[in-house]
Amino acid sequence: MAVTGDETESAATGDMPAYQLRSPNSGLAQSIVMAASPSSMQSPSSQHAEEITRKREVRLMKNREAARECRRKKKEYVKCLENRVAVLENQNKTLIEELKALKDIYCHKAE
Repeated sequence: MAVTGDETESAATGDMPAYQLRSPNSGLAQSIVMAASPSSMQSPSSQHAEEITRKREVRLMKNREAARECRRKKKEYVKCLENRVAVLENQNKTLIEELKALKDIYCHKAE
């Protein structure tokens, strides 16, 4: 079947284009109403601009989510490092005290 490009005003909905299709074997015309969304009735350049805008918004939304997740992970990592510092400081303090005690014992034995 071939699309003739003849739009008819007698479409069922009134605002959707209707095309007549003719079969190559018969000369009979068949009317078909094309169901179209409102965005498909706009010019191709405005559709392209809307598509670019939509893709940009989706990309920005994903980027915000990724940035939020990155900040959360960084905060968790810093907290982990702070805990490790506290543990190592306590361990260092304990080892210094132990070293002092051993030095005192060693010095007293030498006398």
